[in-house]
Amino acid sequence: MTSLRIITVCWISFAVVWLFASFWTKQSVYQQRGAQLLRYTIPMLIGVYLIFKGPRLAYPLDLRIIPQVDSVAWAGVGLSIAGMLFCFWARLTLGRNWSGVITFKGGHELITRGPYALARHPIYTGLLVMILGTVIVSGRIAGIIGLPLVFWGLWIKLRYEEKLMLEKFTDEYAAYQRRVKRLIPFVL
Repeated sequence: MTSLRIITVCWISFAVVWLFASFWTKQSVYQQRGAQLLRYTIPMLIGVYLIFKGPRLAYPLDLRIIPQVDSVAWAGVGLSIAGMLFCFWARLTLGRNWSGVITFKGGHELITRGPYALARHPIYTGLLVMILGTVIVSGRIAGIIGLPLVFWGLWIKLRYEEKLMLEKFTDEYAAYQRRVKRLIPFVL
């Protein structure tokens, strides 16, 4: 199986798991407004489009600048698989509190165990690692432009999420912020 095919299987697996898991959530008692949703969704959608459409875009976006070397491609595959597994672990740990948009669930709990003891937003960490692996395998300029756009969108979203969590779990979340970094354990 080629590296690109494995990456594709990772993304399809991620989508299937996320779709089925979305039916197993608590009822929302708060959901964000539309303007907030657009602030982070637009850069993420543009970034994802560039990453996945890169090889089929016009010059110079379709240029390969990461060498098409087996060892590099398999490193990208390894990152994508590791990112996907980290996402799955985080989603399983989060349980019924998960939502694709910024919400507050009835009986919402502050989860600080498992991958949440390593990063406050481990699903985003896993997604960024998956995307980095995908960009490495694709090797296109479009993907290299798309990656920071996705990062920027996720950064905007996590800031909204953290504001909500501070409102709902004031002291507990502030202490959690002091103990655990946002995305990269011990770094960022």
